[in-house]
Amino acid sequence: MFKLLSFLSPLLGAERAHDIATAILYFTGKIPGVKWLLHKLYAVEDPSLEREVFGIKFRNPVGMAAGFDRNGDIFRELSAMGFGFVEIGTVTALSQTGNPKPRLFRLDNDQAIMNRIGLSCKGLERVISNLRHEHNGIVIGCNIGKNSATPPEDAPQDYLKVFRNLYQYADYFTVNVSYSTSFKQYVPRTKESIISILNPLFDFRRGQNQYRPILLKISPDLSNEDIDMMTDIMVDTPLDGIVATNATIRHTGLTTDSELLKSYGAGAISGKPLTKRSIEVVRRVYQRSHGTYPIIGVGGLMTPQDVKDMLDAGASLVQIYTGFVYNGPRFVGDICNSLLNK
Repeated sequence: MFKLLSFLSPLLGAERAHDIATAILYFTGKIPGVKWLLHKLYAVEDPSLEREVFGIKFRNPVGMAAGFDRNGDIFRELSAMGFGFVEIGTVTALSQTGNPKPRLFRLDNDQAIMNRIGLSCKGLERVISNLRHEHNGIVIGCNIGKNSATPPEDAPQDYLKVFRNLYQYADYFTVNVSYSTSFKQYVPRTKESIISILNPLFDFRRGQNQYRPILLKISPDLSNEDIDMMTDIMVDTPLDGIVATNATIRHTGLTTDSELLKSYGAGAISGKPLTKRSIEVVRRVYQRSHGTYPIIGVGGLMTPQDVKDMLDAGASLVQIYTGFVYNGPRFVGDICNSLLNK
């Protein structure tokens, strides 16, 4: 199914192919026995793959990155296919459609995806309806952001509203302050603006009986000085870790035909062109923080060796997205088998 949709993607369009694949997973996952079958076909289980990170036990270190399951519709099916955790979102308080279509393009020559979806989410009510039932041991991360229509000065309230309403349903939270693929979305870039978003979350968490780790997601396009600033924020506040990185808005070094790229317009790039930079960012965060904080490494992990390199750079966990799209549903198992044979 996944290989067929990948083959048909040029005809269907990348986003439509993705929507069809997720719809098939969603509806077939409701058939008794299907999740068991997915697990038998794709999942790799072994005690040596288990990790305990920021107080949470993961059955393996390979997660699905935010953006694939934006509303928490298919996290159970993804878990059945072998993912050690699933990060849903980016979740916004109110439903919003994102940018006009077409807005997602495969760059097969570069093993990459160009994305200008923006923050497309069906809002808190939809996400809560998906998460309120028992997770059966599935680790769920929730990537949170603000609605596009919310003024920048009200951003902290938007983040807090999503955080507060989803607190009892998620296992950890990722505060998305990385560059947006919409190029219009407000992105906090100063230490003060980021701390103004984080502090209300810390205050709310202090009053709860359960502790939910809070991580910060950063862009690969930050300067080294800004990466250091983000790392220092982690060290100086009650943050629990960093997610590095998001997609890149830089289009240098691509082999895709320039005229074709021009016809696609603006967009952020994920996949193989991001591999080197994402690993560099993780290594810098790890060294700056002296290896004392968990890092989730994401961006350009297209092979099991890429994952090993990311873990060697200092990541405690990894996330994949584009690598899963290009390699298919056996990719998680391939990574886990590679880690077992390390």
